[in-house]
Amino acid sequence: MNLVLLFRDDFISENRVRLRGRRLKHVLEVHRAAVGDKLTVGLLNGAVGRGEIVGFDSEELEMEVQLLKQPPLPVDVSLILALPRPKVLRRVLFTASAMGVKRIWLMNSYRVEKSFWKSPLLGREKILEQIVLGLEQAKDTIMPEVLLKPLFRPFVEDELPGIIQDSLALVAHPGAEQPCPREVKQPVTLVIGPEGGLITYEIESLSSIGFVPVSLGERPLRVESVVPFLLSRLF
Repeated sequence: MNLVLLFRDDFISENRVRLRGRRLKHVLEVHRAAVGDKLTVGLLNGAVGRGEIVGFDSEELEMEVQLLKQPPLPVDVSLILALPRPKVLRRVLFTASAMGVKRIWLMNSYRVEKSFWKSPLLGREKILEQIVLGLEQAKDTIMPEVLLKPLFRPFVEDELPGIIQDSLALVAHPGAEQPCPREVKQPVTLVIGPEGGLITYEIESLSSIGFVPVSLGERPLRVESVVPFLLSRLF
């Protein structure tokens, strides 16, 4: 935890917060903080600053906080993922959040198992848990939006044309002839398929509305590797 993420409910006065639960445990056991120590803090969807510990016990901790600067800038990408396996989803959400992605869609694909859509990890609280961990890692405070799209065709035909407006639309696809570009200076809409890639029909559907299939090279990579690889390459 490189930043203690604060919520409005944590404030007991204008500049004082009270922490319990996971954050209290982390501050005491990992940071081994004591009264007078200062930690990096940030208000959800707000500014970043410093918090000085003024008191604690085994149940709660209080800090005086000053929020002085804005969080890091986001990357200008709309990330669209074929829903990965639940355990992989946790890692991908953490990574995307830590790398500054603020718009994430989880869509269906032929190779996405139906059981994935019934996973409890798709619940709002479970998604929020991984996103918060990513924000804390990156000293960020701006909450990403995660949307679920369990029907491929209506999403591609009815919603994606609007999403990709004024952006470079790319779909990572094994065997594509065109290499993925580097250091793009414009907004990007990026589609990443499931393990094994999107099927021909799905690639053709995306291409018909303006997506360009791009290759990452000869080495097949897992989804949790593709996400940071592409984000680092593009931005």
